[in-house]
Amino acid sequence: MTNPLRLIDLFAGAGGMTEGFESTGRFKTLVAVEHDKYAAATYSLNHSADRVYAGGIEDWLAESSVPEADVIIGGPPCQGFSALGKQDVLDERNFLWKKYAETIIAAKPKYFILENVRQFLASPQFKELEQWTHPGGPLDTYALQPYLLNAADFGSFQARVRTIVIGRLRELPPVPEPVGPFRDNHRTVEQAFEGIDPRTDAIDFPQSAFEFEGSPMAGPYKTTQLHTTRNYTQLSLERFESIPPGGNRFDIPFDLLAPCWKKHKTGSGDVMGRLRWEKPSVTIRTEFFKPEKGRYLHPEEDRAITHREAARLQGFPDDYLWAGNKTAIARQIGNAVPVELAKYLADLIADHNAQTSALPASLPAALSQTNPGCI
Repeated sequence: MTNPLRLIDLFAGAGGMTEGFESTGRFKTLVAVEHDKYAAATYSLNHSADRVYAGGIEDWLAESSVPEADVIIGGPPCQGFSALGKQDVLDERNFLWKKYAETIIAAKPKYFILENVRQFLASPQFKELEQWTHPGGPLDTYALQPYLLNAADFGSFQARVRTIVIGRLRELPPVPEPVGPFRDNHRTVEQAFEGIDPRTDAIDFPQSAFEFEGSPMAGPYKTTQLHTTRNYTQLSLERFESIPPGGNRFDIPFDLLAPCWKKHKTGSGDVMGRLRWEKPSVTIRTEFFKPEKGRYLHPEEDRAITHREAARLQGFPDDYLWAGNKTAIARQIGNAVPVELAKYLADLIADHNAQTSALPASLPAALSQTNPGCI
């Protein structure tokens, strides 16, 4: 058996991308870097990376020696140019991709995968990343293959469109274009929730605590222990009850509407919407437990989806362990890369590496000249 490819996961979050890569049995994680202490704790509970650095990437680069790796993965923060929020192009988080690039320069991987929101491809940051790969640039030994991919096409239970930039050493032939095997047969919410009791009266997670890097925190909890609801008001319950399968806020009787909804009679069709059994879910975000934030009502029950259900929609296994309170874990789930998409990309890279490693030394460089369309 060939040696596993050495992996570095940056902005690792709760480990959704690592889960997909390691589930193939073809990768070994050297380092994971994550600034959120709860997400870093969750990562460490589930993955045997040689090191989990619970801090900012800039601090890790300043304090640590970057190991050589075969593959780097990760999604730099995107809040400044996400479709949500104020889209501040000067948001300092927009420039953390440069720290990602610094790690590439130091680790000298054969491949890297950068994940981000769909708007990233139109951002000044991506244009600058492209420029860095031009002759004389800091990353001129790499070629970029950017794509917009829908996670549902790759077996995820949710429709989540993301930018995926595959980088490879320029001397290597192009990586095959990702083609989703589920493109014409998306998996559904009904399939995702199979085996989960739709009824739950629990409000809080069980009382449990452990220590991570000298700090106490709640957990660890298995995904199966996250099936909790909220203590809704009677008004909220009446609103939920009035919404039919596939419906939304426009189905709520006028006398039950909030004042702002009475005035706002168009748009926001997903607000207070029910997920549909027969379709993938909408994108799972960090506030999926708030029906007023999107189409996050259970298809039949009068409640928002639970953390357990959201984790299923993201592809996490039932025995995955979590650290933190309800809000911290919701943030980890919503920020994760769907596991099924990550697994597909992992096999794509591992297969490509195996094929190119078997080629004569002079052949990959020659093949790379036949693909002028790559950046």
